[in-house]
Amino acid sequence: MLEMLSKDRIIAPPGYNRWRVPLASIAIHLCIGSVYAWSIYNPSLIKVHGVVTSSAADWSLSEVVWVFTVAIVFLGLAAAFAGKWLEEVGPRKVGVVAALCWGGGYLVGALGIMTHQLWLLYLGYGVIGGCGLGLGYVSPVSTLIRWFPDRRGMAAGMAIMGFGGGAMIGTPMKEYFIRLFYRAPQFLGSQEQVQLITEGGRRFAEVGGAMREVVVAGAAEVRDMTIPGPEGVYVVDTGAAGVAEAFLIIGVIYLCVMLIAAFSYRLPAPGWKPEGWTEPEAAARGGLITSRNVDIDQALRTPQFYQLWIVLCLNVTAGIGVLGVARTMITEIFGSSLPEVVDTAFAATYVVMISAFNMVGRFLWASASDYIGRRNTYWIFFVLGIALYLSIPWTAQQVSASPAVIWLVYFYGTTMIIFTMYGGGFATIPAYLADIFGTRYVGGIHGRLLTAWSTAGVLGPLAITSLRQNSVNDAIRELVTVIDPERFREQFGAPIAQLEELVAQNTVTISRLMEIAPPGTADPTSSLYNSTMILMAMLLAIALVSNALMKPVDSRHHMVE
Repeated sequence: MLEMLSKDRIIAPPGYNRWRVPLASIAIHLCIGSVYAWSIYNPSLIKVHGVVTSSAADWSLSEVVWVFTVAIVFLGLAAAFAGKWLEEVGPRKVGVVAALCWGGGYLVGALGIMTHQLWLLYLGYGVIGGCGLGLGYVSPVSTLIRWFPDRRGMAAGMAIMGFGGGAMIGTPMKEYFIRLFYRAPQFLGSQEQVQLITEGGRRFAEVGGAMREVVVAGAAEVRDMTIPGPEGVYVVDTGAAGVAEAFLIIGVIYLCVMLIAAFSYRLPAPGWKPEGWTEPEAAARGGLITSRNVDIDQALRTPQFYQLWIVLCLNVTAGIGVLGVARTMITEIFGSSLPEVVDTAFAATYVVMISAFNMVGRFLWASASDYIGRRNTYWIFFVLGIALYLSIPWTAQQVSASPAVIWLVYFYGTTMIIFTMYGGGFATIPAYLADIFGTRYVGGIHGRLLTAWSTAGVLGPLAITSLRQNSVNDAIRELVTVIDPERFREQFGAPIAQLEELVAQNTVTISRLMEIAPPGTADPTSSLYNSTMILMAMLLAIALVSNALMKPVDSRHHMVE
């Protein structure tokens, strides 16, 4: 078995068709790329006990979003380690280990959800699964660049294209399995029909002669249910969110597909070149394409490595935080203003479209960089990206003041362009590295550069969740000032003085407060992400400067051939 995984066993014979190689790469990346559809799990993970809405014992959005963050962190760390290992053992062995980690991580995560142990979810999906992401991510990149030295950008785009499209396939599959195993909790009746008691911020009702914890689902909660049900009171821990079973089945599927793909890898023979192709001159495109090579360790001693690290880190930070909460974000910005349009099905489709544009952008932008140059490609990413991110708060303000579908269309188009450039940044960076450091060790250098992704995996979600939570807290405090205290007591069974405790137990939310707010009160939900978008634009401005200063590597860093 180990012999079958060795590098020597996968050298392609003479006359091998190089266009067969991308198929295995795309298959693996389609599996691991489903990490971009993490936001599909969020609504179910924060309602494992309450099912129809969050109960006091359920995990918060910020807690489950960090599972995605941990996975991205370990992606970068594993890629940094696997880059050099890949050069030694070949892509087949790395791909097999990636399959075991990614599929096995899902299974451990399923156990964590079933037992409601958050640390197991972090360990399985985040740590073990994240290692699978990193190993699977780097395994095809240097391989395809070696097969296509004449089209480096296109090769990198093909290698990484599947990662952007993974959510496009994964989203409907995840939705299907969650719905398949979903079971609504016991319904007691409308809030007026059930006598509720509030203790310690929690709601209780008498069920079968015993006091049971309950949750109250209003119009906003019904809109976000996996399978819509009536408004009213539901008993906690009597239904099933369906997410644990979905984890279990999806993990097995990914394990099988990735193993088949890993055994399909082939490497070109040493010295192989496409027929009629010659190395480009170093002067090509301003000297940013070299025919020399830089060793993996020596690359870390050049300023160009750290400039590209900043470029990748900040470009990813600007997009990854939004990806982690994409479904929640579009629902919060437009759900209250355009509820007849933005429902759960629309939000799920939005995640699919993000994946589609992410995937297309990876191939198109990376291929275009073969003609316009890598540095010019990133100029476009950052200048256009800054303008688009700054336009989102303005769109949110407009839809809040005057709800209209045109603002949804504008937001949709803006974010889709952003995600083509987000994906394009990932796909273009390996070719950028090959231009600057040569092709011999591009896999190892690329792996180490992906530590920028790990950093961005922390910074992006941290920024968007912390800034969003600050906005939520400010909005709740502001709403309470205009709400009649008696109405508040009737709604929540406790005085305003207990606001902090009620918020901490998920009893008081913006949507529940809007139900008792005076007519004409503006819903603040659409503006929750404004500060985040401004910060992302500022980060892109820094990346723009780093890219603008890029120069060829000094000859003293080149290897002696």
